Parts: sequence; C-alpha cells; structure tokens
Amino acid sequence: MAISADHLRCELDKATAVATLTLDRPQRLNALTFEVYRELREVFEALDREPGVRAILITGAGRAFCSGGDVEDIIGALFGRDYRGLLDFTRATGDLILAMLRCRRPIVGALNGTVAGAGAVIAAACDVRFAAESAKIAYLFTKVGLSGADMGASWLLPRIVGLGRAMELLMSGDFVDAREAHRIGLYNRVLPQAELLPAARAFAEQLARGPSFGLEVTKKMVLREAAMDLESALAAEVEIQAACMLEPDFREAYEAFKAKRKPVFR
Repeated sequence: MAISADHLRCELDKATAVATLTLDRPQRLNALTFEVYRELREVFEALDREPGVRAILITGAGRAFCSGGDVEDIIGALFGRDYRGLLDFTRATGDLILAMLRCRRPIVGALNGTVAGAGAVIAAACDVRFAAESAKIAYLFTKVGLSGADMGASWLLPRIVGLGRAMELLMSGDFVDAREAHRIGLYNRVLPQAELLPAARAFAEQLARGPSFGLEVTKKMVLREAAMDLESALAAEVEIQAACMLEPDFREAYEAFKAKRKPVFR
C-alpha cells in the first residue's frame, strides 16, 4: 500500500487488514491546514480503493484528536479571500466528509483527546466513535461567528443524537465532556486513555473479519435511507438483501454454522 502524507500517518496491518490513520501535528493539537484537509480526503479515497483494507481506524497523536482549523494557517488566511476563494475552501472541507461517508470500509474513530470544530465533524462522520475520558467535544462554529451548519454537521448530528440535542450542540458551540457525549449517543463507548486504542483497534479488527460486502451495503443503506420514506426504504432493502444472498459470504456463514466453527469471510 503506497499512501504517503506529510501531516498524518497511514499504517496498514496486513494480518488484520486494518488501516490506522493518525493525525500527526501534536504540537498544534492536530489542527487542520489546507494541506491536511487535502491529504485526509485523498487518503480516504485511496483506502476505499485499496484491496488489502477491510476497516479503518482514525486517531490523533498527542493529547488531542483534532482541534479544528488551524487559527494561523487557515483562519487568518481566509480573510484574504473573496467569496469565490472562500467557496473553494468550504467545498474542500465538505469533500473530505463526502470521502469518509462514501468510503466502503467501516471507519472507527478513536477520539484520544480534545475534539473541536472541524475535528468534531470528522468524528461525526466516523461510523463508530470510541472516546477517551478526556475527549471533550464541541461544534465551535457559532463561537467564531459562523453557522453551525458546516461540513455536513447539521445533516450528521440530528441522525446521531436527535434534532433537539443537535440544535443545542450546534447553536451553543459549547464543549460537552465525554460522559455527556456518551449519554446522548454521540460516543459509542468511553474508556480510560490507556484502554482506548486497544479497544478501538479490537473493534476495527472485528469489523475487518466480517463480511466486507455486507458491511459496505449496511453503511450505504443507512445513509441512503435517511432521505427515503418507509416504502422506498423497504423496496431498496429487499433488492440489496437478495443480492447479498448471492454472495459467497452468505453460504460461508451457513457452512460454518453447520460445522460449528467461526465463519471465514472473504
């Protein structure tokens, strides 16, 4: 797997088929620059095409997961742009989230510390979020005079925590601690710092051992059906489930059950 980037590390464990992405600007709390946005999008697109990858784990180096856009390298520079230049930037941020949502591989977020602004939206775009006890989170956009509807946050959050709680998070911009984020369903699990990466990696490995096509379809349909009525959703599900039944993984699960062994999916 030949994927290189200057501000994040990408490591593939061939034995487990889990790719680990680490945001690697710890001295800046893994704040995002124009270059990091581009690198992240390109890496997610590459991992989607990489045949040796069956699950993705994303985390941060140091004491933060991601503190959002870099005040020096992004925020200050934006004041020198006209509307068209600003639109180029906001489209690039949205393209990163689209790359994550379109990625066929399950994405597990290991939120190792502060999660803020754009970093909080990246966390929301993960399929599952494990967090350290120190992982406070905030959608800070209104704190800096912007809309909370940024990078797809206003689409993602209501689907994770419900409309009322999403409104509170996006309008206030306030931090909530890990315990509260878990209570409202934003975090799937909260763990002591030392247990976070092992637990998140173990879950990613569990998904990597699962049926790749079945997991891909699950992710795709959950996102698609958010915009469907019930009859349309059922019509789509019956067709795709019939297609899944033609996949070798379905027969492998049946044969493994009969033989009283664990299935070995492709």
